[in-house]
Amino acid sequence: MKGSVTEKSRNDRYLESQAARESNARSYPRRIPIAIQEAEGVYVKDMDGRTYYDCLAGAGTLALGHNHPVVLEAVREMLDQKRPMHTLDLTTPVKEAFVDELFASLPEEFAKDARIQFCGPTGGDAVEAAIKLVKTATGRRSILSFQGGYHGSTHAAMSLSGTLGQKGNVQGLIPDVHFLPYPYSYRCPFGVGGEETHRISSRYVEQLLRDPESGIVPPCGMIFEAVQGEGGSIPAPVEWIREMRRITQERDIPLLIDEVQTGFGRTGKMFAFEHAGIIPDVLILSKAIGGSLPLSVVVYRSKFDVWKPAAHIGTFRGNQLAMAAGLATLRYIKANDLPGHAERVGARLRERLEELQSRVVQIGDVRGRGLMLGVEIVDAGKEADRLGHSPANPQLASRIQRECLRRGLILEVGGRHSAVMRFLPPLIVTETDIDEIARIFGEAVHAACAAE
Repeated sequence: MKGSVTEKSRNDRYLESQAARESNARSYPRRIPIAIQEAEGVYVKDMDGRTYYDCLAGAGTLALGHNHPVVLEAVREMLDQKRPMHTLDLTTPVKEAFVDELFASLPEEFAKDARIQFCGPTGGDAVEAAIKLVKTATGRRSILSFQGGYHGSTHAAMSLSGTLGQKGNVQGLIPDVHFLPYPYSYRCPFGVGGEETHRISSRYVEQLLRDPESGIVPPCGMIFEAVQGEGGSIPAPVEWIREMRRITQERDIPLLIDEVQTGFGRTGKMFAFEHAGIIPDVLILSKAIGGSLPLSVVVYRSKFDVWKPAAHIGTFRGNQLAMAAGLATLRYIKANDLPGHAERVGARLRERLEELQSRVVQIGDVRGRGLMLGVEIVDAGKEADRLGHSPANPQLASRIQRECLRRGLILEVGGRHSAVMRFLPPLIVTETDIDEIARIFGEAVHAACAAE
């Protein structure tokens, strides 16, 4: 961390102004109280001149980090050539090239029979579109979702999410959403843990759908994240993903996989579902797809393309600048094998975190895939559950986050009880960066634990 705090902090002035004028719903500034002046690669600099490693990266949006040269070049080219910035859903050469590159990034079996819907600029709108799509195609209404999942903050997306905090004061959420147990082995919903967690989960789901008195009418679809993000960086075992695909396929239930946060190399594969070798019916994409600019799409099998013209619209589905930036980003990701890089440096970071875990009893679990890792913080002084796991410790997690920030590392906290430290660095992060990030995190953990 470089620079020093001035007598009257510029950060504080910006934060005070923000607090006075922005909605009470603002979230990140409460936990990461800085104002950003400039950013490049894996670094951001605040208004007081302090530099930080950014392991939040726009909640996974910045696959290539801040202001990557290929993104800047794509944006400048659009401006210099007077390309249209916005076209609704009218096509352009940039849009056609973007679709070509995206389809070339998909498994061939999926791409050769795919359709794409451009949505509004957020992942939540893509989730809304996906649900409308499968309801229209199947004529059914029930939706199967999973505990701990997060699919967005719009009305339907929030209805599909396990997060209770957002739902408490909102009435009239969409009906017929049925939440199933996700295979979270560390805090197993069945109280067994280990490999049995995903096996029991699979059997439970299959039996539920067999039961003529389950109370659930035939569903229009099943939706889940192959790695839960906001739920605490929880990877679903590949065997469980395969079972969900088998179960839904045998019952003609569309399988929707939300890859808003996991897509485009984050987990060590181009898409997280590829770890299991399956093909979904509907793929929901946003964040990294726009090369740091707002964009979201739904890609799906052509047999579901039965909705009418204008069944899902949105003014900013024609964001040409995001398509240009996204096209450049996709090409760079593939040309430089960033999924493979994410797997390698992610394994290095996980190794460092597990070594820290062996010395710190307050680290209950280290998990994730690629560069989507989570460290669950626990209260080792309190009584453990039947699996031997101590209760979550959100207060300590918050202190660790503050200690990280003091030392020049931006991390987000998520998961159950807000007790999981989440690592989402840009995919261009180097081994040297990884070692320094792990070192800073270790210092912050020791400092926060010493203050208990």
